[in-house]
Amino acid sequence: MFQSVNPKKSFPQIEHDQLGFWEEKKIFEKSVVNRKGRKKYVFFDGPPFANGLPHYGHILAGSMKDAVTRYWTMRGYYVPRANGWDCHGLPVEYEIEKELQLSGRKDIEKMGVGKFNDACRESVFRYTTEWEKLMKRIARWVDFDQSYATLDNNYMESIWWVFQQIWKKKMMYRGYKSMHICPRCETPLSNFEVSQGYKEITDTSVTVKFQLTDGIYKGASVLAWTTTPWTLPGNMFLAVNPKVQYVMVELEGEKYILAESLVGKNFVDKEFKILEKIDLKKFLEAHYEPLFPFFKNASGSEKFWRVVPADFVTVEDGTGVVHIAPAFGEDDMSVGVREGVEPILHVKMDGTFVEAVKPWFGKFSKGQDLNIKDALAAEGKIFHFQNYRHSYPHCWRCDTPLLNYSTTSWFIRVTEIKDEMLRNNKKIHWQPGHIQEGRFGKWLDGARDWAISRNRFWGCPIPIWECACGEITCIGSIEELKKMSCGKLPMRGDELDLHKPYIDEVMFPCEKCGKVMRRIPDVLDCWFESGAMPYAQLHYPFENKKEFEDNFPADFIAEGLDQTRGWFYTLHVISTILFNKPAFQNVIVNGIMLAADGEKLSKRKKNYPDPNVLFDQHGVDATRMFLFTSPAVLGDDVRFSDKFVEEIVKQLSLPLWNSYSFFVTYANIDGWEPKMSDSFKPKHRLDQWVLSELHTLIQTVTDSVEKYDLMNATRPFLTFVDNLSNWYIRRSRRRFWKSESDTDKDEAYQTLYTVLVNLSKMLAPFMPFLADEMYKNLVPEGKESVHLEDFPRASRKFIKGLLNEEIRIIRQIVNLGHSVRAKSNIKVRQPLSKLQIALPADISPELIEHHRDVILEELNVKEIEFLDEVSGLVKSIVLPNAKLLGPKYGKDVQEIIRLCKEGKFEIGKDGIIKVGEFTLNSTEVEIGYQGIGSLGVASSDGCTVLLDTELTNPLIEEGIARDLIRALQDMRKEANYQVSDRIFIAIECEDLKIATAVTNFADYIRRETLANELQQGGDFEWDLEKIVEVDGKKVKVGVRK
Repeated sequence: MFQSVNPKKSFPQIEHDQLGFWEEKKIFEKSVVNRKGRKKYVFFDGPPFANGLPHYGHILAGSMKDAVTRYWTMRGYYVPRANGWDCHGLPVEYEIEKELQLSGRKDIEKMGVGKFNDACRESVFRYTTEWEKLMKRIARWVDFDQSYATLDNNYMESIWWVFQQIWKKKMMYRGYKSMHICPRCETPLSNFEVSQGYKEITDTSVTVKFQLTDGIYKGASVLAWTTTPWTLPGNMFLAVNPKVQYVMVELEGEKYILAESLVGKNFVDKEFKILEKIDLKKFLEAHYEPLFPFFKNASGSEKFWRVVPADFVTVEDGTGVVHIAPAFGEDDMSVGVREGVEPILHVKMDGTFVEAVKPWFGKFSKGQDLNIKDALAAEGKIFHFQNYRHSYPHCWRCDTPLLNYSTTSWFIRVTEIKDEMLRNNKKIHWQPGHIQEGRFGKWLDGARDWAISRNRFWGCPIPIWECACGEITCIGSIEELKKMSCGKLPMRGDELDLHKPYIDEVMFPCEKCGKVMRRIPDVLDCWFESGAMPYAQLHYPFENKKEFEDNFPADFIAEGLDQTRGWFYTLHVISTILFNKPAFQNVIVNGIMLAADGEKLSKRKKNYPDPNVLFDQHGVDATRMFLFTSPAVLGDDVRFSDKFVEEIVKQLSLPLWNSYSFFVTYANIDGWEPKMSDSFKPKHRLDQWVLSELHTLIQTVTDSVEKYDLMNATRPFLTFVDNLSNWYIRRSRRRFWKSESDTDKDEAYQTLYTVLVNLSKMLAPFMPFLADEMYKNLVPEGKESVHLEDFPRASRKFIKGLLNEEIRIIRQIVNLGHSVRAKSNIKVRQPLSKLQIALPADISPELIEHHRDVILEELNVKEIEFLDEVSGLVKSIVLPNAKLLGPKYGKDVQEIIRLCKEGKFEIGKDGIIKVGEFTLNSTEVEIGYQGIGSLGVASSDGCTVLLDTELTNPLIEEGIARDLIRALQDMRKEANYQVSDRIFIAIECEDLKIATAVTNFADYIRRETLANELQQGGDFEWDLEKIVEVDGKKVKVGVRK
């Protein structure tokens, strides 16, 4: 006997019960340990920031990771799952600065680096309880006891080893480059960090007048356009393209020089005159008056403020002239280097103006754009200004606008391994596939050298020691440091601590000159640390050397789309340098979760449901399944709403639970017990069909998961459960209900049991709670949990493709018939006289004949007729799409709609529709059919059905009988009768039509309600009496045993 099933049991309650069971019985631990010694499946888990709270993006990624690792565990692999924490970097520092009300590095240094880093260390694990709680609630199985943290000494020692390997390959260098810096954090950012923080903003753009002071064009003003007025005090050159034609334009007595092709854009609605074309040879090297006097006496200023050539200048916008501030842009810097000048650094690394820029000294540079514009306008040096909307990079953690700034940093020579990275990328299976050559491949193709140093405090210190003589040493281990320093190690009290400031206390003599070598002050980019996790999580190569080398690269990783320029990229760069192979073989890239209205999820706007409330309403299983069946698991952005989760409950969870409840209820009534046999071959076509669909599903799910295509692995479950609940069980009910136990009934039980057990195993990776709840009851003598089972394997002997197609067509016909009934507002309980079917050319009526009785019963019709064509029974209708046609035809759309309603159109074989004098294509209209007379029509995929909707008296009477049967069946349930109980029923109504219907269909009513007697009058005691409405009339009905 199976434990009875509550058909209305709460799914969230099931989940909480299962969580308790898993923890008590250590099911996760057993699922891993039981497969130890088998082939290992390696999964790298990207470490989240430990000082931030989880959100829907983490629920999505965590659910994907869990489903895939559960699947491979059930395929017999040994799949340990270690969790990691990203503990370093700007995110942590920024949070502590806010908490301690610090405003930048000066405040940190005043407080003391040791105290600041202590505060960072104490903060990084404050949210781990929330993370662990969420991961457990969403059924994400992770071994928290084996977690790694990027702040651990062992982890950092492995990072040093990685760094030294890159150093030894001469892939590291110190360079002075123009790159984006965060002025608040006072540190450079790598190009992929920059890519994460672009925002749409509105800036002040100005077209500035630079007056020439020598040459044949002396006195004319060169026009240059910029969206960064704050860089103008540092202007040193004007760049022009030698391949562009420049002209002199006169306006209101003043002369201006700009690109000929841009005159029209810059002199809109102005009465100007083009005086002459510019001779570039005489234009180049001309000097101009600096906009500001701040640096007139600077060293080398005789080389400043000249017109110079540059081929990067374009005529796409602006004036065709670029203002050059060599300290603030990559192209600008290249011009400065070529011209042999030291750049003017009029802005400090904290983003404030230097003392020389007196009007704005100490003020944040980017915030002074308007003041600079006003100052230049007061001197007549502004030709034009306007607001300009564009995408501008901001710090990915503190949201400060970035500045392009020339500074020194340590770099990895990524450009030198670009070809190798592209080749290794081809070895990776990406899901979705377009990422490989698209977003990731293009990023690799445009890869730049990676700036890995950060002049910050809380991070893994760069293991480079430098001497004043220029000698540099790179340390790759704690033991090497100990040897070089004659035993001195960085200690925080009694503990080894590789962090600042303790590491900076370790010095040693220079082997070249004997002076003291000191560590450079920088720490590593935290993305370098996460990119080193495959090695550092195992403390490779100091420990687990064989373990790592036997299991690299990883089988699988998964994260969001943004990581194509983050973690995926850094993993790929480091593994290519170290081993010339990818770090991972398979990757799922998920899209971004958006609010239901398409907006970004926002705590401030509260435009998404609280996850815990959602879980308590609809359950985690349904939430996971919504995510899996959405395009989010194929890299697309997806709108999220609790309504979508509720739909999964309605379409999958409830029908499956009801099917399971149905089976257990009737199996217990009959005392049926499963008979395990591989030779089970049922005779009934419905049994054969559902087993065929089951094994087709197993094959589909297996193939899709092994392609890491979770959407196409999970969507078929919805179709299958619909087939199971709304076709197999509904069509087989009488086989379960009949009183005698025969072979047919036994095979029906065995079939449904087989389906439910295999479904519980297949659903285990995706809906782990519901799957285990069903499995443990269905297989009490089996494994302790479904998660200790193996994943089912498809058997070809059960798959009958033709039978699957046959039932699909039957269901299609039935669904089309139901749609006609719905459009005609005729309920299914009301019988109709005739169904006519026109089939596609490749489907024979003989195929449908096998199921004639099924179609008759499902659609409640008396007769079926097959048609070769429907032209005489239906007429075509054309429904114009007004939204599409509006922009094209304007007011004529109403005329088009009128003509279509009147049937004044012609449909050509080529899909062109002539409506009066208008010619439309098939995308602009919807073509359908309308039945003639009482015929209702529906069509899909070449199949057309027609239902005669005319109601005769006998049909109406039978419909009344069916309504009464429905009411009596509901009363049986309400009275808590057993499904096999024989009863007495009463039906009383003064309406003649209803009374006649009861008399004429009395036998039918008794048979369907298991009634010994039907009474239409008399005074008796009833277990339950009700007044129900049938055909608009009140009818008294009663039931008793």
